[in-house]
Amino acid sequence: MFSKSCKYAIRAVLHLAAHGSEDHKLGVKEISDALQVPKHFLGKILQELSRQGLVSSSKGPTGGFYLSDQNLDSPLVRVIESIDGPEVFHSCILGLPVCSAENPCPLHHKAINFRNGLLSMVQDKTIGDVAQESLDKNLTL
Repeated sequence: MFSKSCKYAIRAVLHLAAHGSEDHKLGVKEISDALQVPKHFLGKILQELSRQGLVSSSKGPTGGFYLSDQNLDSPLVRVIESIDGPEVFHSCILGLPVCSAENPCPLHHKAINFRNGLLSMVQDKTIGDVAQESLDKNLTL
């Protein structure tokens, strides 16, 4: 359901939450190596997340990316919407331009329930919550 960019963004944010801090900023190469994702692609994603206020960054020899307390308190849905747009939770799951309640595609009603449940989950969880749960379960990002 989410684009590859969005999945990388989620993983990068969770990695920053787990391994970075204002005192220990992480560079794009370090994050891309840890997540095994393309460095330049990830760099663009992190820049967009920074513009959206979802990750913090600083320039210079000791610069890099990290999450502030405010970043950690952001709902995970903001990461998803900043990369894939809010329409990811409202557009047709088959990509049809005319799908609606009045003119539903074959998967419309089941997709609505799925998307609403997913939206509720990511609205109610902060980046910090999901990162902590991932650490508690020893999940590999």
